Amino acid sequence: MRASQIAVVAGAFAAPALAWNTDVHQQIAYAAEEFLTPLTRTILKQLLEPQYKGSLGLVGAWADSYRKTTEGAYTDTWHYIDPADDPPSYCNVYPNRDNTLKGSIVSALTNQTQILKSCIQQAKAGKIRNGQNATCANAVKFVAHFHGDIAQPLHVSGIAAGGNFFPVTFAGAATNLHAIWDGAIIYQLAGVKSFSNDTLQPFFKNIVSRIRQDNFPTATADWVSCTDPGRPEGCAVVWARDTNAWTCDYVYSQIYNNTDIATSGYAEGAYPIVQVQVAKASLRMATWFNKLVDGLYKDREVILRLNPSWVGGPAAGA
Repeated sequence: MRASQIAVVAGAFAAPALAWNTDVHQQIAYAAEEFLTPLTRTILKQLLEPQYKGSLGLVGAWADSYRKTTEGAYTDTWHYIDPADDPPSYCNVYPNRDNTLKGSIVSALTNQTQILKSCIQQAKAGKIRNGQNATCANAVKFVAHFHGDIAQPLHVSGIAAGGNFFPVTFAGAATNLHAIWDGAIIYQLAGVKSFSNDTLQPFFKNIVSRIRQDNFPTATADWVSCTDPGRPEGCAVVWARDTNAWTCDYVYSQIYNNTDIATSGYAEGAYPIVQVQVAKASLRMATWFNKLVDGLYKDREVILRLNPSWVGGPAAGA
């Protein structure tokens, strides 16, 4: 279904899903905490407000709540990018074509990383304590959250508004493709209805263990081959393209035929994909924060282009 077809079916569904479900976002961030250095933990505790206790897990879903407020509505387009691709035939991401004028996940992750660099230096110098700087505290929350979003295939897909207007049936219930990737597939795999979020849960403890054992079909070293905060847009594009490839390789390559995709084999086929994507998000998030805090990058000029060029571009270029 091409983007131009969205209007035909848009009225048939509830409000679009936002991202990985709240609990999944938080668990991804809790898993990332397992790979943080002691210094990174200390700096995050200074940058975040006291109620968060320096925990990425506690702020992992904050950006979704913020976007739903009047104050934060301007961040809505920051959670995704809608590429002008045509899965399963052709998949790719080009920010100069696909960014909206309000930004995308690529531009937002880039900008918030740039903000965070200065914040970390101030925290190291003792100039920020206990989350006193709201811009810096929010930058931590945004960067954590966007590492999760950019790993969800339907946050890097322009078809049917990221699958929000692609109707499917899951476990007997009418829903949409985006929603089942946000949570239903991973819940079915984990055998839960949701994850408790006071601490890292068993399913994600296993993800952490597998990361440490390098026990995935692709090498964990490959996931962090681009984790240079000195070129944040370049790495964000690499991650977005990596995620977008799944829309050709699996998400839209299946035959649906009005089947219940919880039992048709589609969900089962997606199990290894959601596992590897949440693992990538966790390891990249931790590596990104560690390198920012350690200063392990060469700072470069960052030039962002927000001039969508394809006909009827994302959100009509707005």
